[in-house]
Amino acid sequence: MSDSAIGYVHSTESFGSVDGPGIRFIAFMQGCRMRCEFCHNPDTWNMGGGTPYTSDELLEEALAYREYWGEEGGITVSGGEPLLHIDFLIELFKKAKAEGVHTTVDTCGQPFTYDEPFFSRFEELMSYTDLLLFDVKHIDDEKHKKLTMMSNKNILDMARYLSDIGKPVWIRHVLVPERSDFDEDLIRLNKFIESLNNVVKVEILPYHKLGVYKYEALKIPYKLEGIETPTTERVENAKRLLNTDRYTAYKTM
Repeated sequence: MSDSAIGYVHSTESFGSVDGPGIRFIAFMQGCRMRCEFCHNPDTWNMGGGTPYTSDELLEEALAYREYWGEEGGITVSGGEPLLHIDFLIELFKKAKAEGVHTTVDTCGQPFTYDEPFFSRFEELMSYTDLLLFDVKHIDDEKHKKLTMMSNKNILDMARYLSDIGKPVWIRHVLVPERSDFDEDLIRLNKFIESLNNVVKVEILPYHKLGVYKYEALKIPYKLEGIETPTTERVENAKRLLNTDRYTAYKTM
């Protein structure tokens, strides 16, 4: 791994409050291979975009806000898909841990493989990572392919691996009417989550249409035209089927 790995950053957020514990500095990395129908950041898909950063540059920018983080806050790297910048993440998180900073990766897991050289790099990254926000788009492989254009098999492999090593995760599931909001699939997802021993939180993220204007600007067809946000009743139903209350008392630190 080079000492001068470059990460391509789409944007940053100085005072994030929903992407990990406490108040956090969030870096949204550029590039993603998945094409989730509900994605509200299609402008992060292109691997050729973003602003180049060294790990020192991004860490310096983040640490400028450290006084606001409190005891639980820190740095979250999201996307796009941050694991496409794994060498950069290793550098960044290694330096962040040397500064005593809590580190979180927000990922869909799509790049995960046991093949080399990725797996050894992933193992190293995990040694500097405190928490993962792990997005499970769909538990059914065929429905996952329809929703994201990618299989979920390696994604579920990653979830099992993280369980095996005891790395804390928050499971996140975007609830999309006519796509991922079916009781039988939520029940299957719950059984899978219950098979893991490292889950400290489960979150339902209701689908929204806030990013539709980006599709129009980028001239990308929006595949969920006519699908509305889920009702309060369906969100509560998903929370019940995934037993989200079971995890709220657990700590991440």
